[in-house]
Amino acid sequence: MSTVELALRILIVDDEPPARNRLRDLLHDCSEQLALEIVGEAGNGQEALDKLMETPVDVVLVDIRMPQMDGIELAQHIQKMPKPVLSTVEGPIVGLAKWPPVIIFTTAYDAYAIKAFELHAIDYLLKPIRLKRLFEALTRAREAVPVQTEVLRDLLPEPRKFLSIHERGKIHLVPIEQVLFLRAELKYVTVRTAEHEYLLEESLTALEKEFAARFVRIHRNCIVAKESIEGFEKGGEESEGSGWMVKLKGLDELLAISRRQQHIVKEFS
Repeated sequence: MSTVELALRILIVDDEPPARNRLRDLLHDCSEQLALEIVGEAGNGQEALDKLMETPVDVVLVDIRMPQMDGIELAQHIQKMPKPVLSTVEGPIVGLAKWPPVIIFTTAYDAYAIKAFELHAIDYLLKPIRLKRLFEALTRAREAVPVQTEVLRDLLPEPRKFLSIHERGKIHLVPIEQVLFLRAELKYVTVRTAEHEYLLEESLTALEKEFAARFVRIHRNCIVAKESIEGFEKGGEESEGSGWMVKLKGLDELLAISRRQQHIVKEFS
């Protein structure tokens, strides 16, 4: 009995329409020899994440250089996404059962980036993209191992510009510059902005390390944005901390400072 080859489901992500059109044309040519399906296009990171929540995808072709969020950060957010559970009246939608999807970067940029990709065995396509190289990359995608988050951090050592929050079946991108504080609570971290509160399933210690330039620890379970510190007040229980509380801009709630961290009162006063 012969087996039917499942089509590779592909999402194209590039902020430039001509580049997306070029990839679409090349993929059409590849489809003559390789079973594939273009399931959508996205012009930015948020649009890409929204589509991934709605549509099963095996491969994401993503441009590295995009405004607001580059392709490497987008790949980091994709790695953290839960596997979508999608179904129809006939039953569950199934593809190659690969999650997270394989990321193939497209770039017109420097040799340093290319060396980094080759070092970590990450597939990339150098612009202008050639049909043969695209076909080779897609052929390998069926057996490729998804790129690890740690490797993506090595490729992009700068902190992320967004935190990705999974909430009610959608992905919300919260700009890190809007975050007032991050507080560990049980298995989650509370992300607080002036308008909203979100839950993030990441380690506070890892977040503190990544965003060390922006946040300062005030308690074993809380870090606050340095630029948001408005002042300090005496209050709270001495038995629970130093008796000092920090006031953040745009927030009525006062946050307790532990004895160990009370030195920040002098540093930021």
